[in-house]
Amino acid sequence: MDSAFARQFASDWRDAWNAHDLDAILSHFADAIVFTSPMAQRIVGGSDGVIRGVAELRGYWSEGLRRNPDLHFEIENLYLGVDTIVINYRNHSGGLVNEVLTFDGPQVIEGHATYLGA
Repeated sequence: MDSAFARQFASDWRDAWNAHDLDAILSHFADAIVFTSPMAQRIVGGSDGVIRGVAELRGYWSEGLRRNPDLHFEIENLYLGVDTIVINYRNHSGGLVNEVLTFDGPQVIEGHATYLGA
C-alpha cells in the first residue's frame, strides 16, 4: 500500500463522511463490495451484519446518516498493510472505531467496521 495514496484516501473518506455526502463516500467502494459491521445488525432488518453490494451499502449508510444527523469522524491513526488500510477514528459519540479496508486498485472490495468493546 502506497502511503501517499492511503493518506489521501483516508482524508477524502473522512471529508465525505463529515459532509454526509453519500455519493462521495460510496465512490470509494467497488460495486461488489462486501462490508461487515455490528451496526448493520442493528440498522438493517434481518441483517447478519454482512452487507453485500454497493446498493445494500447505500441503504445501510443512508439509514445510518438519517439516524445520526450529528455524525462526524476524526482520524486518530492510519495503518497500512499490503492491500489494506486501517483507519482508526473517533466518531461523533467519542467512540473509537477501526475501519479495515481491503483494496483492488483504487477501490475498496472488502471492509470491516470494528468497535471498541462492541
